Amino acid sequence: MGRSTSPGENEAPKGSTVRIDLERRREGRPPRGRDVVATEEPLEIRIRFTPLGATEPIERTVSITMRTPGDDFDLATGFLHSEGVLPDPGAIARVSHCKSAPGLSPGSPQLFNIVTVDLRPGTTFDVTRLDRNFLTTSSCGVCGKASLEALRLDGQHPVAPGPKVTTEVLRTLPDRLRAAQPLFEKTGGIHASGLFDTEGELILVREDVGRHNALDKVVGALITRGEIPATERVLVVSGRASYELVQKAVRAGIPILAAVGAPSSLAVETAVEFGATLLGFAGSAGFNIYCGAERIIGE
Repeated sequence: MGRSTSPGENEAPKGSTVRIDLERRREGRPPRGRDVVATEEPLEIRIRFTPLGATEPIERTVSITMRTPGDDFDLATGFLHSEGVLPDPGAIARVSHCKSAPGLSPGSPQLFNIVTVDLRPGTTFDVTRLDRNFLTTSSCGVCGKASLEALRLDGQHPVAPGPKVTTEVLRTLPDRLRAAQPLFEKTGGIHASGLFDTEGELILVREDVGRHNALDKVVGALITRGEIPATERVLVVSGRASYELVQKAVRAGIPILAAVGAPSSLAVETAVEFGATLLGFAGSAGFNIYCGAERIIGE
């Protein structure tokens, strides 16, 4: 998959945190100071393709999502895969930041809030999926999907049967994820998704103000590495387990999802339907198994 290399591989020329002046009302602390907060800005994800029989490419906006700048190419490719727009990662030819847009001068920092995904010539996909409303927020993910049918994972197969992981390893993963969150350490206000092997070694981690974005960034990184489906990995997320997080994990072929928080009813139903293991309230003291206990070894 080709990628542009300017201004930096997979990065926007913006910080993931900003410093804000503030007033304090805390005992023993100075009344004025500065705080570090996570950056939240929109990212427009576009897709450019040439329909069969056409000579000129078509460019369409697929999503506008509120995110923390950084790993934007991973976010774009991971989102398109997770939402079923591009089930075949090999269809992606190039990912780049926008070079120009109406109302923006060349070199404007706002251009780095637009990412275009170019598809390989002759790529076919379900164009009707582009008609869905993919406006997303950092708090709830995809909002206002065109219909209830859009919630279904059409054509998705159950995840692979393996691997098996010990209770002892699983108990260590939330703390290992927390230790690998530099933005959370600075701001206290950001989510993370981490991918581990069955021995508990961290493979990769991504952070974002949106928990769904953090997972899309992980999926995008896996696509870049050519490691989809990730059938031998364990996913740990810093917040609750929503339907969307289970959906994204299933599409990536990840068989085990552990959440630090609680799952929703639809998250459990989706995990059961596709044969995934779903853990909630995960921590050093243990966890709840909502389905897929056959992959867990030990008490």
